[in-house]
Order: sequence, then structure tokens, then C-alpha cells
Amino acid sequence: MPNRAVVLIDVQNDYFAGGRWPLQGMDLAADNAAAVLAAARAAGDLVVHVRHEFPSAEAPFFTPNSEGAKIHAKVRALEGESVVLKHHVNSFRETDLKAILDKHGVEEVVICGAMSHMCVDAGTRAASDLGYRCVVVHDACATRDQEFNGTVVSAADVHAAFMAALGFGYAKLASTAEYLKDAR
Repeated sequence: MPNRAVVLIDVQNDYFAGGRWPLQGMDLAADNAAAVLAAARAAGDLVVHVRHEFPSAEAPFFTPNSEGAKIHAKVRALEGESVVLKHHVNSFRETDLKAILDKHGVEEVVICGAMSHMCVDAGTRAASDLGYRCVVVHDACATRDQEFNGTVVSAADVHAAFMAALGFGYAKLASTAEYLKDAR
């Protein structure tokens, strides 16, 4: 089995009900991410939490030092687990994520988190481009409705389109149940 890391991207309070930028299905996605996280911990896999903060208090969400920018309790980091702070969509841009993965000899990156069409997409594509095998646990990711040219695109359609694209050329896709069955 290759050295594996579970990377939880932006499972932060602002994405939940009552937060500043709630996503559709975030509670279920976080529950699934928590199951993947528990399996990773039990297997001794590397766990990396990625947390986004915008540099300005005027940002629509994830403002510096806010409650909303904190990692959600369902997937809170344990002592000794890496927490990568990022300020861009891509989790690798201007962070030490690649150095952490390489230090541990990681070959396979398992990705959960939010938003499907932004940070999950960018992080998966970057990881693949850097040579890691990628698995996206699709039901441990969430997003929200988007709008294009006056047309509202449902969160379910946004999620499906981005998962289809990632599955076509960047990652193996798995449900939480499939991933846990095959994890070890």
C-alpha cells in the first residue's frame, strides 16, 4: 500500500448552517469526512488539515481570526496533525503542503472538503500535476448553487460536473462507503 495522506480541505465553520457562506449538504459531507478521518487515524495514515483565511476582514467569509475560519468540530485536528493555512484557492500555492507530503513519502492523496468547484478542484488538480495519485471522496465534499449568465446552476449539478471532470483525468472517485471498504 502506498504512503497515503488524507487531506481535509476547508471544512470550516463558515460553510455550515449559521455560518457566513453555508453550503448545501455540508453536514453530511463533514460526517463522511469524519469517517474517512477516523479510518486514516486508525490506519496510521498522514492527516493534513487545510484551513483557508482571506487576508482581509472585508472578505465574505473566512475572515482572519474569526470563528467562521476555524476548522469545524467534526474534523478538528488532533495534536501532532498538520494544519496548513492558505490564502488562495489552491492548497499548494504559497503553503508547505507539498513539503509535508514529501517529507512523509506520500504517494497517494485522499481529498475531502469544500467547495467542490473551487478548493477541492484546485487542490486535486495540483496534487495530480505534482505526481500524487489522487482519490476524491465525492460524498465527503460539498458546494453551493452557482450562477452563470443569469442561470442558476444547482449545487448538485455543480458538484456532479466537477466530480465528473476530476474523475475523467485527475483522480479516482469513491463514495465514503467504497473508500472505507477499500482503505485497508
